[in-house]
Amino acid sequence: MAAQSLRLTGLAVLLLGLPALGQGPNEKHIKPAPNVLDRDEIYDKEGKPKVGSKIWVLDFRIKPLRSIKVNVPGRGEQVCYYLWYQVINHTAEPHTFVPDFELVTHDTRMTYRDEILPRVQDAIIALEDPQNVLDIKNSVTITKDPIPPSRPNALPKAVTGVAIWTDPNEPLPNDSDEVRAKKAKAPKMTDSNYFSIFAAGLSNGYTEAEKVGEGDDQIVRRKTLQLKFRRIGDGALRRDEDLKYNGYEWLYRASSLVLPEDKTDDKPEEKPDPKKK
Repeated sequence: MAAQSLRLTGLAVLLLGLPALGQGPNEKHIKPAPNVLDRDEIYDKEGKPKVGSKIWVLDFRIKPLRSIKVNVPGRGEQVCYYLWYQVINHTAEPHTFVPDFELVTHDTRMTYRDEILPRVQDAIIALEDPQNVLDIKNSVTITKDPIPPSRPNALPKAVTGVAIWTDPNEPLPNDSDEVRAKKAKAPKMTDSNYFSIFAAGLSNGYTEAEKVGEGDDQIVRRKTLQLKFRRIGDGALRRDEDLKYNGYEWLYRASSLVLPEDKTDDKPEEKPDPKKK
């Protein structure tokens, strides 16, 4: 009996470490949702992902937005904001997730792009997953393998990632007095009380190209998840508990996609962003 009890205890410990099990009390699970611009239905009459649909959408699970102070090589000590997330595929086929995260402030009108910072990622892993059970990936490494489909009535196969943002207007140790003075006048990330994180890449949904202005410029709108946040209290205090999740929306947002020549391909390509770090 003692040996059996030990085996059962060991199994319980092993299962508790699996990333596919359950949802934490502070986590938000965001299900795919339709939009009027969808070219096809994403769910069938039974509420399951529609087989053969032209559009696939992945589930998204997040923890609260948090900050961490890290000594970044070449920059010195910086406060970095990060979003822990998991991607789950409830469709019938594997799909590659090529994330594009932007943090946009609605009051100070600033845009911050997700950055690949290995030292910061290591610090986040040490805090969030010290046993490396989840194998947390960044926005590049998560694209290496497609997100595998999760079987119905089975534990979901969650793939874990992290998006990281830094504020370019935060003073750095090696800044000159002139640069510091310039940054002091510029809006800071902590000055914003209303902001959103836009997560693209969770779906292959896109619209036909639209002309912009009088020239030949065109834009394609991409199905994107908007995560809404608000800050309460004084941003100068930098308290994570003051960052409140305020809901989400699935929308079609302007992007740098290039439509394929064969419209039946349903796999638009994205122009490389020279500002992506």
